[in-house]
Amino acid sequence: MRRPRRHRGYQMNSDINIANLVDVVLVLLIIFMISAPLLQSGIEVDLPETRTAPIQEEPNAIVLTIDAQGGVYINDIFTNPTRFEADLEDAMAREGTRDVFIRGDSAVSYGTAIDVVARLRELGINNIGLVTATKEESDR
Repeated sequence: MRRPRRHRGYQMNSDINIANLVDVVLVLLIIFMISAPLLQSGIEVDLPETRTAPIQEEPNAIVLTIDAQGGVYINDIFTNPTRFEADLEDAMAREGTRDVFIRGDSAVSYGTAIDVVARLRELGINNIGLVTATKEESDR
């Protein structure tokens, strides 16, 4: 006599396999940890510290950066000193503003900063701001 065939049925597995999920999350975390410092825009400068109040509004302005070696950058793009005025005029035409913020490294000589301000004044730019870092409360 034949035995009735037992049908091997598969049961539904409703458990979530989180091993794959953990692997994907860790890979994404590593990618973001590596790429986050690269996303910071700007030239690295050590701004001088002051006790001024921060600006409440963010005006649309051209940012001039003077690094420790005296190199000048217009909106994070290096400019040759002989082409400074032309590059600045092009940037102001693109941005549609005549306001300029100067970010200068604290190691920049006073003469270099004054030269940049004088060149801005020769171009007829009157709205010039100086960007600084705020001092901590413990420094007061």
